[in-house]
Amino acid sequence: MTPSMARAFFETGFSVVQAETADGGPGLLTAYFAPEYQARRVPDGVFDTPVLGRPEGWARGWVGPARAEIEAGPPPSTPLAWMRAEDLFFLQIQGSGYLTFEDGSKARAAYAADNGRPFVGIARPMADQGLLPADGTSGDAIRAWLAARRGRHARAVTALNPRYIYFALDLDDGGDPAGAAGVSLPARRAIAVDPASWTYGDLVWISAEGGNLRGARGSYSGLVMALDTGSAIRGPVRADLYMGRGAAAGNEAGAVRHPLRMWRLVPR
Repeated sequence: MTPSMARAFFETGFSVVQAETADGGPGLLTAYFAPEYQARRVPDGVFDTPVLGRPEGWARGWVGPARAEIEAGPPPSTPLAWMRAEDLFFLQIQGSGYLTFEDGSKARAAYAADNGRPFVGIARPMADQGLLPADGTSGDAIRAWLAARRGRHARAVTALNPRYIYFALDLDDGGDPAGAAGVSLPARRAIAVDPASWTYGDLVWISAEGGNLRGARGSYSGLVMALDTGSAIRGPVRADLYMGRGAAAGNEAGAVRHPLRMWRLVPR
């Protein structure tokens, strides 16, 4: 199919409906990725933070201890692996990722459960407290700050986000993770949305310009599909763009914070 044929297909087969915020202003585009981190089977030096499996008796809707309490007490489940504290924190933000162990073996850390607490981003509080500049709260900047202050100083900041994710370890098939829709996420063509405003499988045109973080690209626009969700993705004009797997995808994802417009493509 040629580009002109594809354009004609969408123009004749779909109508376009703009999604709108309550005040008519732009929404927000952020981005996420599937991280790849080093891990250990047993605690080893800086690899001192456990990756925890789902607690026994967990059920959907359960509200458990907040992050600070979980990290201060005995593990509520057997550790599946051990990671650097800042790596685990970002693995929990992304919701899943990939671990490489000291023997070269790999595993996928898949979302298994959460503690029922709301997600609270730490970028704005860090800027408000003067820990980072307002335009310097990219993922890389936050991670570097946490890594340089491992221990109680870093934990005091990460505790601002009470949400805690539990994982299951699966085989690494070399591909990309599946989103909430149960479909493997295509890099740069899948978004996480608020299921209260969107339906998985919706075709969406996004237009986002003028990123406000250091290192941000000028714009993101194009046709994507709603295939995932996330605890921080709320509202009709809010999307999280899946960038892919690994460090390069993470570097770009961490600098995406762009005003957003969204249009739903509706079959005629």
